[in-house]
Amino acid sequence: MKMIFGLVLMCAGAQACAAHWYPSRYGADDTLGAINNLSADKVLQAAKLITTGKTYRLGVETGPESPAYPPRTYSMTVLQLDDGTGTPLGANRATGNDDLMNIWMGIGSQIDGLGHMGIDHVYYNGNHARDFVTPKGLTKLSTHDLPPIVTRGVMIDMAAHMKQAILPAGTAFNSAEIRAAALAQGVTIGKGDVVLFHTGWLNIMDTDKVAFMAGEPGLGVDGARYLAGLGVVAVGSDSWALEVLPSEDPQLAFPVHPELLAKNGVYILENMDTRELAKDGVHEFMFVLGQPRFVGSVQAVINPVGIR
Repeated sequence: MKMIFGLVLMCAGAQACAAHWYPSRYGADDTLGAINNLSADKVLQAAKLITTGKTYRLGVETGPESPAYPPRTYSMTVLQLDDGTGTPLGANRATGNDDLMNIWMGIGSQIDGLGHMGIDHVYYNGNHARDFVTPKGLTKLSTHDLPPIVTRGVMIDMAAHMKQAILPAGTAFNSAEIRAAALAQGVTIGKGDVVLFHTGWLNIMDTDKVAFMAGEPGLGVDGARYLAGLGVVAVGSDSWALEVLPSEDPQLAFPVHPELLAKNGVYILENMDTRELAKDGVHEFMFVLGQPRFVGSVQAVINPVGIR
């Protein structure tokens, strides 16, 4: 029995938990996972989706009041304060400011790398924590090694499909619901896509941060396996953990995370602002993400862009 994030995960040892999910389908030495499904052809296909030139920022504002999984926090300090009293530099009297950030990478809109969650200390492609996790950063599976993710984005509006403005916490959607929603909305999910779900949950963040973090609608394990089987690169949602909480099985701790990250090499995007896409009825678009290259990072705060 292991305690993870305060929840109980039953496992009879690393070999039992990890059986049959590594080596990866992308090769025994692979460290990129489903990003291998990106291609130049996929970029060109995504570019053909641009018909209006409208851009959508998919990241939320990140600041000291951002709700986050404890003990994650955000803190900024402005240095060399230009409050109008300092001594200017040079004959041109130049002035300026700097800022110092103390921040957890897993706050706000974020990408979870393949070193974020595993099973009994074993991560994507059978990498054991002792072999790549150090206090100064990951020596493997770091998000700084990821290439830009430029591909076709698909937005599945689960809230509209279920005819609710905001899906209640604990509402799970799996392969049957995903297939039905995609069919109703006229889109097909394909290899190399980034899939985003709109549930309306991000609206709770604006009014009740405690309720926002207490649970959420989201992806179930069957749905995660279905999407991984299609070869998607990443899956995201307008919620803080992507997956349904409380979990479908109360004995499992965040089961969708290791299903996608560890077993399938599929990246997770959290707190994606899908509201404008949903408002405009945009279900496919060009997705562009150049994540920050902080060496050794497990996660990264991001602001992906959708282009239609």
